[in-house]
Amino acid sequence: MIQPTAGTGTGTGRADQIGQAPDARRQADGILPSAPAAIRPIDTPQPPASTATAADQAEQAPDAHLDADGIRSNTPLAIRPIDTLQPPESSASADQAERVTTAPSTTRRIETTAPVPTRLIGLDLARALAVFGMFAAHVGPDPSVGGPEGALMLLSHGRASALFALLAGASLAIIAGRRAPRTGAAGRQAVARIVIRASLLLALGVALTAWDPPVEVILAYYGVYFLLALPLLRLHTGTLAAIAMAWALAGPQLSYLLRATFELGDGTAGRFEGPVALLLTGGYPALTWMPFVIAGMALARLDLSAATVLRRLTVLGAGLTAAGYGLSWLVFRFFPHLTGLVTLASGSDGENGTVPTDSAANLLVASPHSGTTFEVLGNTGFAILTVVGSLALLDRLPRARRLLAPVITVGTMSLTVYVGHLVGISVLGIDDQSDEPLWVLLGFMATAVVFASLWSRRFRRGPLEYLLNAATKPAAQFNRA
Repeated sequence: MIQPTAGTGTGTGRADQIGQAPDARRQADGILPSAPAAIRPIDTPQPPASTATAADQAEQAPDAHLDADGIRSNTPLAIRPIDTLQPPESSASADQAERVTTAPSTTRRIETTAPVPTRLIGLDLARALAVFGMFAAHVGPDPSVGGPEGALMLLSHGRASALFALLAGASLAIIAGRRAPRTGAAGRQAVARIVIRASLLLALGVALTAWDPPVEVILAYYGVYFLLALPLLRLHTGTLAAIAMAWALAGPQLSYLLRATFELGDGTAGRFEGPVALLLTGGYPALTWMPFVIAGMALARLDLSAATVLRRLTVLGAGLTAAGYGLSWLVFRFFPHLTGLVTLASGSDGENGTVPTDSAANLLVASPHSGTTFEVLGNTGFAILTVVGSLALLDRLPRARRLLAPVITVGTMSLTVYVGHLVGISVLGIDDQSDEPLWVLLGFMATAVVFASLWSRRFRRGPLEYLLNAATKPAAQFNRA
């Protein structure tokens, strides 16, 4: 019997209560009353498992296809830590646990449970930047205006949507278990959730495209990406990275050969043309864009809270950026006669998503939405650097977390904001080829920030994120043992 000790407040101490009521050790799911919650006797009977584990339920919190990265937290958005773990037990708690386990009982040993990481707020910030980048590409001034304004607009073209796709891949990996891919019943549930999301995004994308907005809708392509990624869900970082690199090197060339051989055409001019467009000829064809998704899956398998990992990713991102854009520049620098063979139109007229098949020299450019290996490598590097920068900024500067909270909320409901901006473009009659003044872009961004901030005060999820989450509820039945 444990000797009673004095409590810190009025009444009898906790150890004394244990001595007076030995059965209390069997309360609260078999956790000893004096022991920390993370310490659980192995042989104590456990309550029946629910349809999902606590970690599963936590990671299922995000709802949108671009919003599933991280774990639900009730902490206010502006002050949630970036992938931090719960603090370790104090020595006093450990001593108390040791004393309790010496009491006469059937308990022979203890095991500890791993703490659960909180939501990766840096990925939400990166996703918000991707949304704003797509705003700039669709309603911003033309990059030809020059100066800092033109440089920022040029930076958004092609690279924002690539960042969007990479973050979508990260979401898939987190749904599937992030650093430890789920297997068995939990793995089947993750697959079911992804299939449901893919189907809904495909349907939503087709519906929005049938509405004929002036810009090409990416959502249907995301549905295809998700389905193609299913066989890769259980792969680890190294394997995923190798597949992404091989696909980036071979995919654009294979697309070029298939389209040239079967005369499938180049681009869809913003129109939905069925499976062929989604896989080969569209603005975001899967054969060219899957490397972004797979790279995002590999990224999410890493410990993104570790400074060493972020430093290595910075080197990798810089190397890919230099290899993609730099090698293309060097080719035309040392072989200037190739420039005359390029038939890819300049500016937005050449942003079709695929390489024109009338000249093999088009495979050497790295311009936005050209669909070449050089563009894929460069955009992947840029996306990795953006993610690392977002994570590091919020980790190193806690005050930035509060200042950027309204922007971060945009990233938590990116599906709603993305669809909303398509509606706004159509209602306002904005043409994708028009040169809108800067204030139009700023108005779109401000509207998104205000809406997301006000909505998040009352609701945990965005409107479309809530519907998407509700639609995936049936996936829980696949988690039964």
